[in-house]
Amino acid sequence: MESTINLPPLHELLDSVRVVSIPTRTRFRGVSVREAAIFDAPNGASEFSPFLEYETAEASSWLAAAIEYGWGTLPAMRRERIQINATVPAISAEQVPAILTRFEGCTTAKVKVAERGQSLADDIARVRAVREAMGDGALIRIDANGGWNTEQAISGLQALAPFELDYAEQPCMSVEDLIVVRERLSGLVRIAADESVRKADDPLAVARSGAADLLIVKAQPLGGLHRALNIIDAAGLPVVVSSALDTSVGIGMGLHLAAALPEGVLAGACGLGTVALLEGDVAAEPLLARHGSIDARRAILDPKKLEHYEAAPGRTKWWHERISACHRVLAEECPG
Repeated sequence: MESTINLPPLHELLDSVRVVSIPTRTRFRGVSVREAAIFDAPNGASEFSPFLEYETAEASSWLAAAIEYGWGTLPAMRRERIQINATVPAISAEQVPAILTRFEGCTTAKVKVAERGQSLADDIARVRAVREAMGDGALIRIDANGGWNTEQAISGLQALAPFELDYAEQPCMSVEDLIVVRERLSGLVRIAADESVRKADDPLAVARSGAADLLIVKAQPLGGLHRALNIIDAAGLPVVVSSALDTSVGIGMGLHLAAALPEGVLAGACGLGTVALLEGDVAAEPLLARHGSIDARRAILDPKKLEHYEAAPGRTKWWHERISACHRVLAEECPG
C-alpha cells in the first residue's frame, strides 16, 4: 500500500501554515510548552510537530506525514471510534487522581516511569496510585522511554509486576537490550517497542529479532499513514497507536491510522488522548476521550484559538526555516 501524494511547492506549505505554542498542564518528558506547525491544507487541517531537538533528517519524516495527511490520498478507515488510554506523566502519586479525571471513561492507563532524577520508589508509588484510583479491573501499562539499562529494567519490572502490567513500553533503548529483558522476564510481562521502531534506520529490526511482543506506532515519526501501515503489515505483530503530545490535528492523524488497521491487529486502547495534557488546543471541538473513546475524524480548526496560541514571530521564523530544510530533504528523495 503506497501513498499517492506529491510534494507541494514550498511556498504552498509556508503560505498555509500557522505556528502555535501551547503550554502543557504538567511537565511531560521535559516539555512545558508544545510548539506545532498547523497547515490549512486541501484535505483539511494537518500537523507538523517534531520535538525541537530533532535534527532535519528525522524531522523530515514528520513533514512527509503532514503532507500526506493534508494533501494526499488516505487509506480507508475500518472503524468509527477508537478506545483510548489515559496517559499519566512522571508526576507525584498525589497528583495521579487529578490527572485521571481528564480521561473520562478510560479503563486503561499508560504510566511514565524511569524519569531522570526520580527513583524506582517514585515509579512504584505512581503505579500504585493509578491502580488504587482505577481499580482492579483496569489495565496498566508503563513506559520507560528507554530510560533503563538491562539490569534496571529487569529489577524495575519485577518490582512493578504485582500491579499486573499489560505491557512495558521501551524499557531499554537498544534492540539488543530489549531482547535480553524480554528473555529474562518471559511470562512475567510483555515488552512493547516504540523508539526502537520510530527512531530506527530499520523499523523492522525489532520484529525480526524477537525483541518485542507488540509495537507502539505513531503516524508522524513513521512518515505517514501508508508507510506506518506498510511497517505494521511487514512486522506481523499486534500494535497500539500512540501520539507525541500532538494537538487535536495530529491526534486526528493517529485516529485515522488506528481506524485503518486490519481486524485483529489493534492491541487495545490507544495513546491518543494526550490533548488532555495541554492547556489549550487549536480545534473547535478538541479530540478528547468521552466514555473512553474518540470518534475517528479530522479536527476542524478554530481561527480564534489559532490566533490565541500563535507563536512569537521569532519562533514562527524558526519553524519556517525547519519546514524549508525538511522540504529540501523530501525533494531530494522524490525529485519527480
